[in-house]
Amino acid sequence: MEDASHVLLAGLRNNRLLAIIRGNSPDACFNTAMTLIDAGITIVEVSLTTAGAFDVIGRIAEASSGRALLGAGTVLTSGQVREAHDAGAQFIVTPCLAPSTGEARSLGLPVLVGALTPAEVYAAWREGATAVKLFPASVGGPAYLKALRDPFPEIPFVPVGGVSADSVTGYLQAGALAVGAGSPLTGDAPRGGSLAALAERARNLIALAQEGRALAVSLDSSQHAEGRHQWTS
Repeated sequence: MEDASHVLLAGLRNNRLLAIIRGNSPDACFNTAMTLIDAGITIVEVSLTTAGAFDVIGRIAEASSGRALLGAGTVLTSGQVREAHDAGAQFIVTPCLAPSTGEARSLGLPVLVGALTPAEVYAAWREGATAVKLFPASVGGPAYLKALRDPFPEIPFVPVGGVSADSVTGYLQAGALAVGAGSPLTGDAPRGGSLAALAERARNLIALAQEGRALAVSLDSSQHAEGRHQWTS
């Protein structure tokens, strides 16, 4: 069986997009998740700040029938990790390094650990983060991510927090493995808003993520080629 961390990393690398759901209506959050999955978003996180979060995760897990990787977010305690796992979560997301990190690893769950400063990034990686959730990413934007990747080129980063459609390409070109989008993507759907409008936003963001992915791959290839030329000239 393929390692769960490799599966998550491959999914993020291929799709470049993590959808984050939080809201005050369990039914609306469930409908939001299913609309996103139907639109083609295959990695979805339900924040534990969502009303009835564990039940929502369970309903999505059952209804999605393996069409998406499903995670629990804003997970801080070991008990929350176990409840999320029992509900059907396949990965864990934290806002910072917390007891949830070690518990997720003990259960074989991939974990995206929140960090902002270089010291936090290093601590998260040292404690076994599958990837580092750069949070809140809007504090420094793509330029800050690019600067972080200079000392930490081996660490996969997923910027979260204030990621808008306008910034997706910039983050991916700066070296993000993927981007996490919450309210700019979901809008008012988790509170009962239009699912048709949500589906349209999802399709637009998928297109932007794939465009950013292509640009990032092209840029990476040109930089490698330039490096080879410098060393061989």
